[in-house]
Amino acid sequence: QVQLVESGGGVVQAGGSLRLSCTSAGTIFSFNVMGWYRQAPGKQRELVATWIRGALTNYIDSVKGRFTISRDNAKNTVYLQMNSLKPEDTAVYYCNARSPGEVWGQGTQVTVSS
Repeated sequence: QVQLVESGGGVVQAGGSLRLSCTSAGTIFSFNVMGWYRQAPGKQRELVATWIRGALTNYIDSVKGRFTISRDNAKNTVYLQMNSLKPEDTAVYYCNARSPGEVWGQGTQVTVSS
């Protein structure tokens, strides 16, 4: 069974960058959709970025131009490059793989200080 493990979170000042990684011991090639979600304290989990087979990508408006999602099948890894970070980006970030089925990672904390 595929398990997803996120890494790369941490504390960064506003304007800084982080790259999140979502790695699986098993292949992620079969999944047609990969996503990064985030959940801030007291808020609902929201979909931040989506990678769809064929390298189609989608982003919520608040991160467009700042975040980039990508997938490396050879490394069984999905990335979220986050630039120009803002305090409102502070949240726990989760990796998701689906279609077929669905798998979640355990999350990684991102804290952006002002």
